[in-house]
Formats: sequence, structure tokens, C-alpha cells
Amino acid sequence: MSETDSGPSAQPPSAFAYRSFRLYWMARFLNGFATQIISVAVGWQIYDETRDPFLLGLVGLVQFAPAIVFVLVTGSVADRYNRRVVMSLCIGLEALCVAALAGFWIVHASNPAQHGHIWPIFIILTLFGVARAFLTPSVQSLAANLVPRESFANAVAWNSSAMQASFTIGPAIGGLLYGLSSLVPYAVSFVLFGLAALMTILIPKPPQKTTSEPRSIETMLAGFRYIRNNPVILGAISLDMFAVLLGGATALLPVFARDVLDVGPWGLGFLRSAAGVGALVMVVWLVRNPIRDHAGKVMFATVAVYGLSIIVFGLSTTLWLSLPALFVMGAADMVSVNVRSTLIQLATPDELRGRVTAVNSVFIGASNEVGEFRAGTMAAFIGAVPAVVIGGVGTLAITGLWTRLFPSLYAKRRLT
Repeated sequence: MSETDSGPSAQPPSAFAYRSFRLYWMARFLNGFATQIISVAVGWQIYDETRDPFLLGLVGLVQFAPAIVFVLVTGSVADRYNRRVVMSLCIGLEALCVAALAGFWIVHASNPAQHGHIWPIFIILTLFGVARAFLTPSVQSLAANLVPRESFANAVAWNSSAMQASFTIGPAIGGLLYGLSSLVPYAVSFVLFGLAALMTILIPKPPQKTTSEPRSIETMLAGFRYIRNNPVILGAISLDMFAVLLGGATALLPVFARDVLDVGPWGLGFLRSAAGVGALVMVVWLVRNPIRDHAGKVMFATVAVYGLSIIVFGLSTTLWLSLPALFVMGAADMVSVNVRSTLIQLATPDELRGRVTAVNSVFIGASNEVGEFRAGTMAAFIGAVPAVVIGGVGTLAITGLWTRLFPSLYAKRRLT
């Protein structure tokens, strides 16, 4: 029976039934949690030291840049070497960077003549970005080696729960820890990174098909070629990329909080958390109710809902409509992420998975950065409300166009 004619299968076992995945999930959560704590501490200290908002933007840029610079290498490493070992080494490097950050601030505080000279921080953050660049394809590709294919969609949902929980809780905990002492967040993060590395080491060595092709430009570009030649994967990546690029409204939330909704800093806090809460709620739903059929249609439908919720948010003039709109936006985005991640991991041969994941990570990461730039630039010329509404309309237009350009993705039924 063909995929199009087949119906949903019986409920597969939960990914948490497997010890290897439980250790892996804990490592991902602890790593994400520590990263969020450090982000709060570093951002606060840099701005407190310099009062220069441009440097805050530079923090994100120097951490993302290595993913672009090494995109042809990071995926090859994940495909050529043991992903569990690569993951543990990268987390260990993150821990060393945290120790270096703490050491810098200790020395900096003892030498008032160095006030304002914080360039070594950006060198350390760049090294932290290198660790993340190599970590991402290895950690995302490893999950498929830890559970059977029929449980992988459930594993993706659990992975999303780890990241969303860390994104939701981590910044708040980071702020509380910083209130105790400026060095406490670094100490706690160092311990968390150490525990994450230990959890990774404890994962039993999984089966993995490593590439034995000689190193060359051809092998490094294999991820790009595979995506280009696979319409399902190309459609999933490009749909998500353009939806985020056009629909991103996060950068403009301070403008809406102050000038449109008139809710002040406390309202901005609610606005920033609403999408994350929606995503986390949807993750819990997907863990219990995985997508068993019509995955392609579900993905297109949720991207359309994502676009509609952005339009509603852009037109709203009251917090009590804006919050639900952002909640729905986060929930819809999480469904799309779940489908895309599952399709990419399961449709890609294991020996290519790292290179394909590296390309996907760069495209999605770049769309976030460019999407915020798009929103800010349009807002400067035509205002925040039109910028957001036009972005939402653009997302709907892309959704409709992609159903024509990628019919195989639209017709995709089962994730497994």
C-alpha cells in the first residue's frame, strides 16, 4: 500500500522508554538551561559596563557567525565521527568558555583602569559560538540514532520540550541568580554544562553510519546537494525559513508594548513570554498526541495559522487580544518545527544527516536574524503595525505559493 493510501499505525513506544534517549534529553535540557542563564548574565554585564545597545546586538552576531563560517565543516564532523563524542567535547568547550568569562570579569573588576574595555568578552563568545556551531548538527543528528524510527516523532516533541522549557525558565533563573551575585550565574552554568557533558558520556555508544568518503569539497557540499534534490526536505526548510523571515515580530515587541498597547515593561515581559508558553503547551500536546497522518497538510495549515496570528497581533490595540495571538503564534510555529525536524531527520540517510542538519540550522538561524532586521527596517519606514501586518500577509502568501511549488510536501502523510 502506498503512503498516500495508508492509514495511521498503532501508537509507537515513547522515546522516554529508552535509557539512551533519557540521558540525551537531560543533556540537552541542562545545556540549553545553562546557555540561557549565561545569555542573561553576559547581556546585563555588557550593557551595565558600556550602556551601548549596539554591543548587545553584537553578542548574538559573534555567536551565530561561526555557524556560517564553518557550515561546510560542522556537518561533515557529525557524519564522520561519533556524534556522542563530538557532543560531549563541544559541551566541555562551552564550560571552559564560561570559566573564561567568569575569570575575565573577576580580573576586570579588580582593575578599574580597564573600565569599558571588554573586547576579550567577544573573543570568548566567538569561541562559544564555535562550540555551538559544531554541537548543533551532532546533537540534532544523534537523536535519530537513539530511538527506533517509529518513535522518532515523539523524540522530536520531547526534544522541543527540553529547549522550550530551558528558553522559558532559563532567563528568569539567570536574572535571579545575577541578583545574588554577578558571578553566581557563571558558577551555576559551569556546573550545568559539566552535568550535561557527563550525561552525554553516559549514553551507550549508538549505532551510526559514518561516511568513509575522502575529504573534499564535494563531500562537504553533499548536504546542500541532498536538500536541493529532495523536494520534501527543500520545501520544509524553505517554507519555515520564509515564514520566520517574513513573520518575525519579536524585535518589535518593545515598540508595541510602549507605543501601541501602552503597557510598559511589565506588559513587555508578558508579550515576550506568550509565544514561548504557547510553544511549550503545544509540545506537551504533541508528546501525547503525535501527528499520525496528513503531516504535510498539517504543516501548511499551522504555518497559515502562524501568519494569521501575526496579523491579529499587528492589528490588536489591547493586551488581552495580543497575548492570545502570540500564544497561538508560538503554538503554531512549534507544530511546524516538529513536522520539519521529523521529516528532515527521517528522510535523510544517517551518513548525511549531520551535513543536512548543519545547512538547515544555518538557514533557520539566518532567517531569524534577517527576519528581525526586516521587521526593524520596515518599521523605521512605514511604522511597526504595517510592518507586522505585511509580514503576516506575506507568510500567508508564501504558504499558498509553496503548496503549488512543493506538492510532494503538501501530500506527505506520515512522518514515519
